[in-house]
Amino acid sequence: MIKNNKTGFAKYAILLGHLAAILTVIAWGSSFIATKVLMVDGGFTPVEVYAYRFALAYILLLAVTFKKLWANSWKEELNFLVCGVCAGSLYFITENYALKFTTTSNVSLLASISPIFTTILMAIVFKTKIKAGEIIGSIIAFIGVIFIIFSTGEGFEIKPKGDLLALSAALSWAIYTIVVKNLIPNYSSLFITRKLFFYGTLTSLPLLFAQTEPYHFELLWDFNNPQYMLNLLFLVAMCSVMAYLLWNETMKALGPVTANNYLYGQPLVTMIVAAIILDERITMMGYIGCVLIIGGLILSDKLKDAKRFIRK
Repeated sequence: MIKNNKTGFAKYAILLGHLAAILTVIAWGSSFIATKVLMVDGGFTPVEVYAYRFALAYILLLAVTFKKLWANSWKEELNFLVCGVCAGSLYFITENYALKFTTTSNVSLLASISPIFTTILMAIVFKTKIKAGEIIGSIIAFIGVIFIIFSTGEGFEIKPKGDLLALSAALSWAIYTIVVKNLIPNYSSLFITRKLFFYGTLTSLPLLFAQTEPYHFELLWDFNNPQYMLNLLFLVAMCSVMAYLLWNETMKALGPVTANNYLYGQPLVTMIVAAIILDERITMMGYIGCVLIIGGLILSDKLKDAKRFIRK
């Protein structure tokens, strides 16, 4: 009876992990639209958007989790610093600046390589065996990403400076996934997320203060034109606080490799949200990409479960 209860609880936790992953990817996929409004319509710089977003998210979490401020050791505190840089300032700022030097298609495609980097790093660092099901599902989902990106009509044109920045963003996220894996068992998702926001904001301040362009902070208080504040609040509440909390729970329930495969769904969500909000047309290649991404994620999970069943 106890064994059955444990099995049932594990299946329930895995189901919640998949649900949390879907909600997170929906939030992150939608964030591109909100960021575009701030940067294109409002003139906010990439550093401004990131720094304002993470600073407000940190203040919000600090208000509810202020009793414990530091990690259990300086080594783990250093790991939190790495997480803040890799999943915060380095990831977002390099990705945003990559858009200045290469096409949106290039950035979307190269940033989607992060799950592949994660799988390889997991195998190297933790000596884990890369499962065939995860590889097959990942490849199919990645092909789906290619279909969605090229459905916009943009081709892939090699532009080294921007492409390397986009690849750096993908690699930095994979490094965050590896480092946070050791922190998840010892800390709550609230604590991990708050520390990530703290160091992410702290390491972005030198770039913010060095900015030569005028700041656009006053636009956030223009109540005659509230779109900028509303979009920033969406990035803070939904895409930062909620999404990162859910993502840490997702990695706890599903493991880093399976969780990161869900990142292939971000271009899919962006395409759908852009069609609804910006009235952008979805082409046949876009629909094919949707099917491939969803099919790849399902196949990866089913093949993994099948191997687990065979071993039993």
